[in-house]
Amino acid sequence: MKRRALSIVVENTPNVLSHVSGLFSRRGYNIDSLSAGVTADPRFTRITVVASGDELILEQIEKQLAKLETVLDIKPLEDGNSVCRELILVKIRAKDTDRQAIISVTEIFRANIVDVTHHSMMIELTGGQNKLDAFLDLLEGYEILELARTGITGLTRGVSDVKYFE
Repeated sequence: MKRRALSIVVENTPNVLSHVSGLFSRRGYNIDSLSAGVTADPRFTRITVVASGDELILEQIEKQLAKLETVLDIKPLEDGNSVCRELILVKIRAKDTDRQAIISVTEIFRANIVDVTHHSMMIELTGGQNKLDAFLDLLEGYEILELARTGITGLTRGVSDVKYFE
């Protein structure tokens, strides 16, 4: 089983995300991660999808996506040729005696403490999946009250494959 991240530029129209995700569900393809947002040009949305399957399935996914009318561009986000990131927010139960240790772990990972109450701390961290997983692994001794992950987003490096749409 391989995993592939795809950066897809689509027309920013109602239900465009539904059409893209519907393609996956209709054909029984698995989505590991999905994120979407408007680009610098509000006419377009960039969707980042991480899918898993064998090479044949991953090729079929790209071909099927290319057939959708609203899809303007598809780029695989390959290791070494792209930058991919994910954001997590994690709320931890934090007693007074635990706070300094949690702050130390947070500083090591260059994360940000974004909320503190008498009983909890909320931490924001951005990075690659390995970094986020390592951070969560170090928090294993603490009670995680809530966790939210955005899913992967990414862009290819350089300018050689940038496309301009009229």
